[in-house]
Order: sequence, then C-alpha cells, then structure tokens
Amino acid sequence: MIDVRLARPDDGDALGEIHAAAWEAAYAPLFDPEFAAHAVLSRRTRWHRRIIEGPGTVLLAALDGRPLAMSWFDRSGSRPGFAEIHSFYGHPDGWGSGVAAALMTGTLNRLGEDGFHRAHLWTLRDTPQSRRFYVKSGFTESGACRVLDFGDGRPLDQVEYQRTC
Repeated sequence: MIDVRLARPDDGDALGEIHAAAWEAAYAPLFDPEFAAHAVLSRRTRWHRRIIEGPGTVLLAALDGRPLAMSWFDRSGSRPGFAEIHSFYGHPDGWGSGVAAALMTGTLNRLGEDGFHRAHLWTLRDTPQSRRFYVKSGFTESGACRVLDFGDGRPLDQVEYQRTC
C-alpha cells in the first residue's frame, strides 16, 4: 500500500535518507568523489529545519509503511503563476515500485488544491532516468536551460520541465 502525506517534523531523518540515497545514486557519479561524499552527508541533515521553517510544502510517500519518496514545492520565484517543484526524490529501493508515481500524483493534486494550475521543475540534463520519469508524469521540456554550480566550481546543465496541474 502506498501512502502520501504531509511531512512532519519527526520525518526529517526519513527525508534525509531518501534525498541522500537518491542523490548518491543519480548525481554523485557526476562529481568528484570527495565533493559527492560531502554533498550526500549534507542532504541527510537539512530536512528537519526545512520542514519546521519552510518555505513550501514537503510531502512524503511510503510503501507498506517504509518512507521511499519525497517532494518539496512552493510558489515559483522565477515563473509568475507557476508552482516550482524544488525537490523530487525516490529512494533507489523504491525505484520501479510505483511510489514515485503516486507521490507525483499527490504532489500535483496538492498543487491544484493550493490554487496552482501550472508547475515547473529543473533537472540535470545528464540524468536520463529522472527525465524519463518527468515525461512519463506528463511534463514536457519548456525549452529553457540553465547552468547550476552545486558548489564544486564545475557547473552542470539543467533543463526545465513544465505541465498543468
């Protein structure tokens, strides 16, 4: 059974584990190993404060009681009238289980309930698995690209996806 709900302050460890494991599997190979190891550790610890202080909404999806996917979204700071999905991660143990698809449905439903009719997100160009997931979830490329430096001085290309909610 898949359950999607608002994250609570006591979910910080679960959110950190999901974010760190997914980031390590999908993104760490794109970075220097030392930088990637530090980045994984920092992702384990940032969610307690984010849930309490905001901004935005954090959803958590669990499969048979085990938290395996998370999303974080808010009003877009760059696209008036859009919501932005800032983070969407699934633990590798849940890949292919349907938990991420259920979370995306829950995320889009919540955005609609919050009055948003359109959403966008950014993902790294060189992550084909995430790009396939977003297309399967009804997102299309907007045509916008940007470069993001994660802090290691080696910027990576991102592409933007968008859809109606």
